[in-house]
Amino acid sequence: MARARTSDGIELYFEEFGSGEAIVFVHEFGGNYWSWEPQIGYFSRRYRCVTFAARGFTPSDIPENVSHYSQARAVDDIFDVMDAAKIEKAHLIGLSMGGFAVLHAALRSPDRVLSAVAAGTGYGAEKEWADYFRDVSEGVAEKFEKLGAKEFAPVYASGPSRVQFQNKDPRGWALFAQRLGLHSDRGAANTMRGVQMLRPSLYDLEEEFKKLDVPVLVMTGDEDDHCLQTGIFLKKAISRAGLAIFPKAGHTLNLEEPELFNRIVSEYLAQVEAGKWERRDPRANGAQIMKTE
Repeated sequence: MARARTSDGIELYFEEFGSGEAIVFVHEFGGNYWSWEPQIGYFSRRYRCVTFAARGFTPSDIPENVSHYSQARAVDDIFDVMDAAKIEKAHLIGLSMGGFAVLHAALRSPDRVLSAVAAGTGYGAEKEWADYFRDVSEGVAEKFEKLGAKEFAPVYASGPSRVQFQNKDPRGWALFAQRLGLHSDRGAANTMRGVQMLRPSLYDLEEEFKKLDVPVLVMTGDEDDHCLQTGIFLKKAISRAGLAIFPKAGHTLNLEEPELFNRIVSEYLAQVEAGKWERRDPRANGAQIMKTE
């Protein structure tokens, strides 16, 4: 069991498989290091793949105080895992909470990020939904505390952007919900309050995104309503961003549509490594429709 010790003394569990250029997978709130099994099996044939349990998620440490959880700390933890694994630069692939973390990592330390994939990323970013998002996040934290993960997991796993997964792959969804039920009650509540509720809106980072020169792939399901518009925003704000929208898909993209997810990411990584994932051509001017002269 490999463990990374963070700069604030927390131990994080991680696993690695394969060899080659490194990919670090960063999981969502509803998942854990195991969330990336369909990707580890696929990409470890050609890459060195690392997946880790975020703080607050077993078998990593579960800090009791919510002050040990934040968006900034989530970024620190990515680099602390990379340091422990002796990885200088890596492709970062994140879903939801993990997608936020990899975008912030690319902004903070672009010299260590070969490329970034932000899938299902956007909850809480929309200004008009900000108050509701904070309120419902507090409600989720309270449910984990009062009911416990095992009892609350089937409810959380049946959210409006999770039912697509349930309908397509009932067995896969049931395994997801079962594993969600193993979450630490305290870790889940603290993550909701310290990370999800307090992270800055992506829209507030627009000027920083405009300066970002790291290749980025944004991925979203077309029924993941509170990530869809944010995905379009990120595509427009980041000059080296591409946008993939999965039809009839929800939030848990890598598990709901593993073959499509792997194929699109594989092609993206190939283009990045070939130096073909460039900044948008300035002639592709969104302020124009057709050229007249």
